[in-house]
Amino acid sequence: MAGFTPKRCVANPRIDCPAAGDIRALADSAGRLAVRVTPGARADALTIDGDKLLARVRAVPDKGKANAAVLALIAQALGVAPSRLELLRGGISREKLVAIPLKPQ
Repeated sequence: MAGFTPKRCVANPRIDCPAAGDIRALADSAGRLAVRVTPGARADALTIDGDKLLARVRAVPDKGKANAAVLALIAQALGVAPSRLELLRGGISREKLVAIPLKPQ
């Protein structure tokens, strides 16, 4: 079919993530959460593996895009604004330390 261009349907898929309380339980008493990131994944997802949160994001590690996507994903799972989270360590590493609010809003 020459000249046919299918319309692209862009949907915001449901993100698979654990409960906010389970994520907060992984943080230490100062609200620091250890996260292992897999950038360039097929889908955004959060899972718990032992004492660490595993984050898979579709964003590529280019100019902080993956870091921003990780913070947005964790914020969405916790039900807080991304501005309430802070990347403490791991700006260019897969192992990150994120400061999160311990109490829900």
